[in-house]
Amino acid sequence: MTTGRNPSDEETSEAPAPGTPGGPGPFSEEEIAAVTGPGGDSELDEVEAAAIEEDSGPDLETSFEKFVQKSRKLSEDRIRTVLQSVLFVADKALTVDQLYESTGIDRELIAKALDQISGLHRDGVNGIVLHEVAGGWQFRTDPHSAEYVRRYLRVKPQRLTRAAVETLAIIAYRQPVTRPEVEEIRGVDCGAVIKALMDRKLVKILGKKEEVGRPILYGTTREFLEFFALKDLSALPTLREFHELTQEHQEIVEKESSTAPKVAGTVEALADPGFQKRLEKNEAASEAALEELEEAISAADRSQKAAAGLLTNTAPPPPQAGAEGPKPE
Repeated sequence: MTTGRNPSDEETSEAPAPGTPGGPGPFSEEEIAAVTGPGGDSELDEVEAAAIEEDSGPDLETSFEKFVQKSRKLSEDRIRTVLQSVLFVADKALTVDQLYESTGIDRELIAKALDQISGLHRDGVNGIVLHEVAGGWQFRTDPHSAEYVRRYLRVKPQRLTRAAVETLAIIAYRQPVTRPEVEEIRGVDCGAVIKALMDRKLVKILGKKEEVGRPILYGTTREFLEFFALKDLSALPTLREFHELTQEHQEIVEKESSTAPKVAGTVEALADPGFQKRLEKNEAASEAALEELEEAISAADRSQKAAAGLLTNTAPPPPQAGAEGPKPE
């Protein structure tokens, strides 16, 4: 047998008294409206609002020295917490100098604390990762949590087309570079792609080249370093790192480059341990052959000079004007 609430209980229960918690107010809405009027208190409309916030903050310019003295008393743990707070509210990567100007903490202590923080906030260990990008430091979400963060923010991953990646790679490695130079490498017109990269603020104009026509020089931007989480341009992958690609990544590269037969098998050739040795051997042989050729040319020059000198010394002197020949007997 189940029991439930009797419907008549709602009808017989007493309502809370006016003014009690959970009950109606002592005045009805009509009574309040009759007193205040539809536009609120008309007397307050004619009164200027008073300042209720007190401006008692210190002058940031004149108090920096005091701020530095105060920061010298901070412990290492406190320094780390201060830097984490500043980096958390920053909307871009901050350099050591910018952190010094914000905190007054010694630059050496800041660099030491940043290394410690980056060890605690690293990929796969913490949801917030400290990256050194574009010459500064910035908190970012863990890459392993990217799909969850994108789902919450309802944003699509930023992807570049193959044409954009190829053009951007050429500009990054060859900068400053002109548009004709990029097109010569790719073999196609790159005007539209370069314009799109400039709209994305990944590429910028560096100036004009000192040659006929004064073509425009292009290079990468700070946003490019932030987009690819690079400290600076020296952090770009090198050929040695390309040699050390894993088999999985080699297959991915070969699959992506399958449409270009001229580069087929390049990854395997570069990854072959004997490839570098054969390359060095061929280079040494070429240099030896070049030295032999130069030596042969030098020997030929010496022989030619010796022959010319010998002919000059053995040739009979030219006859003098007016001299008589030998008289017949």
